[in-house]
Amino acid sequence: QVQLVESGGGLVQPGESLRLSCAARGIITGIDSMGWYRQAPGNQRELVAEITSGGSTNYANSVKGRFTISRDNAKNTVNLQMNSLKPEDTAVYYCNAWVRTLQRSIRTTYWGQGTQVTVSS
Repeated sequence: QVQLVESGGGLVQPGESLRLSCAARGIITGIDSMGWYRQAPGNQRELVAEITSGGSTNYANSVKGRFTISRDNAKNTVNLQMNSLKPEDTAVYYCNAWVRTLQRSIRTTYWGQGTQVTVSS
C-alpha cells in the first residue's frame, strides 16, 4: 500500500510564496515521474509541473519562471516552490507519482489527497 502525503498549502497574499511537499510512503522500489496538478472550481485538473527520476522537468506556461519543482529520490519526496503567487493560482493542488512496488515491472499511479492554496488580499 502506497500513500502520498502532502503539506504546505495555505492562505497567502498576492506576491508571496509557498512551498508544497509530498512524500511517498509504503513499500516502494522505485518512483518514475512525479508531479503536481491543480484544480480550481469550474476548471479541469491541469498539470502544473512534473519531474522525471533523472531530473528532467516540464512546467505549465502559466507558472514558468515562478514555480520550481524538485525531488529527493532518497526520501521519495517531491517539492514545489511557488513564488510570486497570483490569485489565478488559487486551487487544490494534487501530488502525483508513478510508483513501482515489489513487482518492478508494474507501474501504478498514485494521487495525494490535495492541499488548498488560496491567494487573495
